[in-house]
Amino acid sequence: MKLQARRNFIKTSLVAGAGALLIPNIVKASVGRMSPSALKGKKVLYVYGGWEGHEPKQSVDTFVPWLRSVGAEVTVSDTLDSYLDEGLMSAVDLIIQIWTMGTISGEQEKALLAAVKRGVGLAGWHGGTGDAFRNNTEFQFMVGGQWVAHPGGVIDYSVQITDKKDPITKGLNDFAMHSEQYYMHVDPNVKVLATTKFSSEHAAWIGDSVIPVVWKKYYGDGRVFYSSLGHVMKDFEVPEALEIMQRGILWAAESKYQPKEKWVSPVYGK
Repeated sequence: MKLQARRNFIKTSLVAGAGALLIPNIVKASVGRMSPSALKGKKVLYVYGGWEGHEPKQSVDTFVPWLRSVGAEVTVSDTLDSYLDEGLMSAVDLIIQIWTMGTISGEQEKALLAAVKRGVGLAGWHGGTGDAFRNNTEFQFMVGGQWVAHPGGVIDYSVQITDKKDPITKGLNDFAMHSEQYYMHVDPNVKVLATTKFSSEHAAWIGDSVIPVVWKKYYGDGRVFYSSLGHVMKDFEVPEALEIMQRGILWAAESKYQPKEKWVSPVYGK
């Protein structure tokens, strides 16, 4: 198998639910509005690594059992060389990447970008996608935003649902978080689903600034979903944070199979 010597895929199956967060009732009930059958039979590549403070390994134990429980065929990888496996990348439907900071080679990035551009879905959260590969601007162009600060560190803040019609956020209400509040540079063409307002307590010049928290977009033909929630896995004990992430994964997994949505609405101009 190509590049076998350089890859270190995890082959041991995870028992569904083992080590995972208990899925709150809100998730069990409302994920049905975006049917988990969207993942049945889908091939998912779950790539984790980078800065350990964002608990990339623990994220495997949180999300992979759920993915498998709803029928996804999941390959778990702790190396970016997985992007160089042509057979894997040609077959995969969805890539979930949790890899904060770190570096990606030109070949690895090229293969990832090409896969998403031709229709593979991409989903991720917090620094695992929104602060990966700081030197790679094309990767940031694909994601739709880049972390630049979290004033005050771990603080209390609120998330406002701004799109109550989109299936990813439909039926959800505003909610509170105790975590890092991500201040991000964001593509004005993303479809924003939730936002957060900053105070002037930790940086006087940003008081009342509103920054997107959850969005979806396209890169070529590929669906891209991002949530800035999820600094550590405990954050997903907040029902709405977990619900949004699971729904976003379901949406991205349909990238190859559903028509492209038409909702581009640039902030600057009409």
